[in-house]
Amino acid sequence: MSAGHPRSAHRALAQDGGSDRIDPLPLFDGHPRMQTIGSIIESIADTDTTVLIRGESGVGKDLVARAVHAASARREGPFVKVNCAAIPQGLLESELFGHEKGAFTGAHRRKPGQFEYANRGTIYLDEIAELPLALQAKLLHVLQDFRFSRLGGHGLIDIDTRVIAATNQNLEAAMARGEFRGDLYYRLNVVEIRVPPLRERREEIPTLAAWFLAKFNAQYGRAKQLSPETMTLLTEYSWSGNVRELENVIRRLVVLTDGEQTVEALAARGPNGHAPVPHPSPVVTESLRDIARRGAREAERKALAEVLERVRWNRAEASRILKVSYKTLLNKICECGLTPPSRRAL
Repeated sequence: MSAGHPRSAHRALAQDGGSDRIDPLPLFDGHPRMQTIGSIIESIADTDTTVLIRGESGVGKDLVARAVHAASARREGPFVKVNCAAIPQGLLESELFGHEKGAFTGAHRRKPGQFEYANRGTIYLDEIAELPLALQAKLLHVLQDFRFSRLGGHGLIDIDTRVIAATNQNLEAAMARGEFRGDLYYRLNVVEIRVPPLRERREEIPTLAAWFLAKFNAQYGRAKQLSPETMTLLTEYSWSGNVRELENVIRRLVVLTDGEQTVEALAARGPNGHAPVPHPSPVVTESLRDIARRGAREAERKALAEVLERVRWNRAEASRILKVSYKTLLNKICECGLTPPSRRAL
């Protein structure tokens, strides 16, 4: 497809269906790393290069994907988003590639897939790490040939679409565990865009907060304002939920009569954005049995964590060392709230 004149990445972030008084979301104006992302988007605007967007949940990966689409020559075509984690695995192939009538029980008619709907546009595969291995193989062939067959069909369907993928997981670790195909990783990761968390670009918070405030004031017919004290609280908060959490906080501030309390409550949060664990009252006592149980649980958690780290989270090896069944080990990991390194925040 021949390229049109690339437009600024900001155009993608205008308020959908909103007031013309609201300027586009200034996502690429502040922090140098965000400015770099804006430059990357404009530099690939006249190409169909596959893009992999990485970053924590809520940092704005969807907005970056829409900006890539809006800056490209495909901007007049469809932008189709598929959340690979939100669709049951048994239905995901049909959702992506469609199915023919009678392909499986309940397939009473032919159904096009999202790749067909995205023809001459962009398909955005969010949470790509959740794609099953079998579908990873089929996606790889689609990226190579841009043709596929529907589930239960034999004829090949040609498509013309750009693929953008996103993840908040460590794909390199998933590859090492055999959970993500290396050839698909390299096919997707032609251009990589890493979106930094909001806590690493705090200087943007006042601008983003003001933008969301103007948006929701216009949307709900309010005239709320942010005091300097409130803006200080917003800037100092850690925002574990990133831009999405900031947006929700400002929305509550606008729509609720006592919305200011939403922001004031942030001041009571701990450094990680969570409410501090209350200290037990001195008048509350525990029996010796309760104390022993609590100590045993903590000792069990510590021992389990040490073994898992020692075997690099090889669960089969850990269950052998601890002399418990694999199922029991998985239950203990869940009960103790332990998380593999690849699942922790990037």
